[in-house]
Amino acid sequence: LTSSKLNRYLADIDLQASERLERLTEQMKRVQGITEQLKAENALEWVRRMNNIRECVREIVKREIIFA
Repeated sequence: LTSSKLNRYLADIDLQASERLERLTEQMKRVQGITEQLKAENALEWVRRMNNIRECVREIVKREIIFA
């Protein structure tokens, strides 16, 4: 703690997780065809699908980065 190694390490892990989360979310949106048009036409379906993607991505990031 006195050398701040832990803080630097945790900040690095947080940055990696955030970047991976964003990248995977965008990839999954593209693969599943979730667009702004869907959001405009059927907001409830868009929210349902986005929530599903976010949960899947969180699990992937936890497994690959947080708990690795």
